[in-house]
Amino acid sequence: MRLVFFGSPEFALPSLQALVASRHQVVAVVSQPDRPAGRGHAATPPPVKTAALALGLPVLQPEKLSDPESLTAIAALAPDAFVVAAYGQILRQRLLDVPPRGTLNVHASLLPRWRGASPVAAAILAGDDTTGVTLMQMVRALDAGPMLARVALPITPHDTTGTLEPRLAEAGAALLAQNLDAWLAGQLPATPQDEALVTYAPLLKRADALLDWSLPAVDLWRRVRAYHPWPVAFTPWRGEELRIHAAWPLDVDSGRPPGTVLPPSPLPAGAGDQEETFSVQTGHGALALRRLQRPGRREVSGIEFLRGQRDFVGARLGE
Repeated sequence: MRLVFFGSPEFALPSLQALVASRHQVVAVVSQPDRPAGRGHAATPPPVKTAALALGLPVLQPEKLSDPESLTAIAALAPDAFVVAAYGQILRQRLLDVPPRGTLNVHASLLPRWRGASPVAAAILAGDDTTGVTLMQMVRALDAGPMLARVALPITPHDTTGTLEPRLAEAGAALLAQNLDAWLAGQLPATPQDEALVTYAPLLKRADALLDWSLPAVDLWRRVRAYHPWPVAFTPWRGEELRIHAAWPLDVDSGRPPGTVLPPSPLPAGAGDQEETFSVQTGHGALALRRLQRPGRREVSGIEFLRGQRDFVGARLGE
């Protein structure tokens, strides 16, 4: 079978590699255009483009898939099927109608929970114990197609989006490899999604990562994990943004106003180590800050930070 793969970020790389290792032909890879990145804002290719070129695969990078030129170029490849993994654009019905075998999507959640652009972060934010990957037949509506196969993975208390996403990517690639032939042969049963169980994971924005200290410590802890490595949780302090890379919730209450920096204390056993660090009073409990960073500075531990800011304890964050 002739396959066209749609994908852009690192999450899509294992799925691309699974297709290349299959007995089918990947005739082209469609990826997002190069975007400015880094301090120099140099045009940077998406990871899938870089991998595809290294594999000797043709790469298309249309600005808009809805353009007639893009549709014509993809249709000219005479694909039997499309496979999509975190591409980053909606595939319009005219494009979905091109491959006779249809379009298979590798989605990083246990559908119908967490349809949308940020399913991994959404699962952490909600405090889910389990997430996974779903293979689904793509339709015009957002992540609403019938399900073909699923695999579940646990979410640990130490998981961030940055640690969980690679595990899901590998699990999704394995699921794809196991089911691709059966799907192409029309032998994979399709299960409609239960619309009563649908939840949505919207696209993350940088403003989402601003910590509101009136919230409970557990909620803030989940935000720190969900927004790492992007956009990274932050809080205002002395006119600058203090970035929070790692934290841990504490079941303590100082009686101080939310946002007040509390003296250092050891972390509980469940935190993974007994290191000492300062915490911040929240609306319920306190949040121990384990790793943080000032603008233009390197990331440091909480104790390292205090050594350079001896008047920090008692300060009020978020003002």
